[in-house]
Amino acid sequence: MSEGFSIELYFDPALENQVLKAWNVLARRQISTQLIEIESRPHITLFSTPFLDPAKLESVVKSFASKQEPLALSFSSIGTFPNEKNVLFLAPAPTVALLQFQAQLCEAVKKEGIEIGEDFKADSWIPYCAVAQEVPKTRMAEAFCVLRELKLPVSGYAMDIGLVEFSPVREHFSFGLGNTVEA
Repeated sequence: MSEGFSIELYFDPALENQVLKAWNVLARRQISTQLIEIESRPHITLFSTPFLDPAKLESVVKSFASKQEPLALSFSSIGTFPNEKNVLFLAPAPTVALLQFQAQLCEAVKKEGIEIGEDFKADSWIPYCAVAQEVPKTRMAEAFCVLRELKLPVSGYAMDIGLVEFSPVREHFSFGLGNTVEA
């Protein structure tokens, strides 16, 4: 059964490989393999909801993507949230362009009658790229040390936007930014 849906921002191949490197190091050390197991792809979640009709959003996301340009990203810090999910993430510098991109997407989604949850409203959204989930509390410090060995910042571009259902992750569609052809 589906846990929900997310609109995700995907990276250029070089930046995606930098994130995958972090996933693989944490997996080899047996700290966290969940993102690999659920067949996720490195991304920043722009919007998520438990219920959605994917067909309702396809033309909205396609139109939105066609009006955007690839977005410069620089992951400059490592973080976690104070909850039980024990997620570790790379945090991008929260540029005006990134924040506006997400806010404009949520406005387009809202116009379709889809409610925007608190976590994705413009004044509370925190952009991040998960590198580990459900890290055992006893291994959190070790995981941070492993991630600190990455040469930050890692920079690149957001190139595509897509809708996925999870978990496991199943992509419904994705579109290149500034491009009217499907990714």
